[in-house]
Amino acid sequence: MMETPGIEQLFDFQRWPSDAGVPPLLLLALYAPLGLALLLLRLVIGAHVFLVSCTLPDCLLRRLFVRFMCSVLGMHVKRSHRWPPDRSVRLYTCNHVTPFDHNMISLLTSCSTPMLEGSTGFMCWARGFLELDAVSGKAHLMAALQQYCCSDGLPPLLLFPEEETTNGRAGLLRFSSWAFSVSDCVQPVALRVKRPFLPLSVAESSWVTELLWTLFIPFTVYQVRWLPPMTRDTGDSPQEFADKVQELLAAELGMAPTRVTRADKAEYLKRKRHPTVLATNSSVSLASHQPAHPVGLQVPSSGLQGGHMSKMAQQVKEVLPSFPLAVITQDLACTNCVNTTITNLLEEHGDTWGERSDETSAGPSRSSLVPRTMPPPRIESHANTFEKSPVDRHLSLQERKEALYAYARRCYIEKHGLSVD
Repeated sequence: MMETPGIEQLFDFQRWPSDAGVPPLLLLALYAPLGLALLLLRLVIGAHVFLVSCTLPDCLLRRLFVRFMCSVLGMHVKRSHRWPPDRSVRLYTCNHVTPFDHNMISLLTSCSTPMLEGSTGFMCWARGFLELDAVSGKAHLMAALQQYCCSDGLPPLLLFPEEETTNGRAGLLRFSSWAFSVSDCVQPVALRVKRPFLPLSVAESSWVTELLWTLFIPFTVYQVRWLPPMTRDTGDSPQEFADKVQELLAAELGMAPTRVTRADKAEYLKRKRHPTVLATNSSVSLASHQPAHPVGLQVPSSGLQGGHMSKMAQQVKEVLPSFPLAVITQDLACTNCVNTTITNLLEEHGDTWGERSDETSAGPSRSSLVPRTMPPPRIESHANTFEKSPVDRHLSLQERKEALYAYARRCYIEKHGLSVD
């Protein structure tokens, strides 16, 4: 079974890899003058290609012309004829690697990708997105997309349920359920992207920057493969259907399906930008709640490396799915214990992250949808009102902590089939 990669393995955070070595960097330095000349030439050609493509209607001739000119611009797209697009399917779902995936796929078959966030108006149209009418709330968004799929004479929808680009090497982000609430039948699309010298995309880099680097690099190859259509089984929820499609695409691409979401990436980037402040706050918070004798799976500090840390973080993630992996991993580095981390997170941020997850799932666009696997525990306390005595208030707090800890421990034991002596 393929080992689940950590969040730091799913994204490239710098343009120049630190482990690239001298020969690749030397080759890149020698190529730089040619790359700059290509960039300037391709900018002129690209402007003409854009103007011509805007005047031609969407047809086979236009797609062939733009596809040939994109090859001149260094973006070559090719497809596999194993499973051609099914014309009866109204929804395509694809993994996300670069900001231009929808443009490359639309050169092979007519499809529309809705703009769910970002620029609207001319810029949305110029980038090849479908601009939806103003919608507010997830329900209105789902209704608009479902109405589009039911309309005759319109091209199929192309959605990216990962909601964020990855490096296309290690694994897939967890697919969001909202994309699979639009239709009960989808056709998965497996996308591989390759280029020399530089990574395909860098976290927090704009699409304009990525376009300039794409024109600078000699070529970028997009390999598109359609997989057989999948229909949701009776009784499957949208999230269960999303997980099945994610596993199928991961197996086709030779990568691992993960439970990392877009919200986890945002939290991880925030902690990378402010490591000192966040680490100090976390250390002070954990020190005030660290139990004297932790009960659970004790692991020595030397074992918290690489895959072992990711495995422990995934165990905590299964019990507390609403917590980002960055928060879980940082707590594990301090506690060295799965059960203790669960207790600390529930005591510290249980209510905060629960509310944040609910707000995110109700968002109008590409926000992360994190379902709760089990209902929260019913906490009963002898102090039904706010007591005047500090002792009574402390007892009420302790009862709530013990109830939360018992609930998390029970979920963990049931999930992994552990026996309790």
